[in-house]
Amino acid sequence: QVQLVESGGGLVQAGGSLRLSCAASGIIFSINDMGWYRQAPGKERELVAAITSGGSTNYADSVKGRFTISRDNAKNTVYLQMNSLKPEDTAVYYCNANIATIITRSFWGRGTQVTVSS
Repeated sequence: QVQLVESGGGLVQAGGSLRLSCAASGIIFSINDMGWYRQAPGKERELVAAITSGGSTNYADSVKGRFTISRDNAKNTVYLQMNSLKPEDTAVYYCNANIATIITRSFWGRGTQVTVSS
């Protein structure tokens, strides 16, 4: 079975930085798009950033210029470098990937908490 495991969340002061990682493991033939979503209390889950297998990226307007998504295809891992963090970035961050395994479908990680204090 395929699993996505996130790491790197935590508590940081406003203006600080964090780097999230998400590693995919299991029976994996290939990984297509990968992305990071977040969900703050009382709000819907939203896309933060996405990256294709070829390296094309897409960002939410609220994080452009502050966050950078990247991936290491050899390690089946996607990263999210978050700089100039703001209190409004506080949320649970989820990794998502479209993975070709026995079937091709979307997988989610369990999430990692990011808290930005003012």
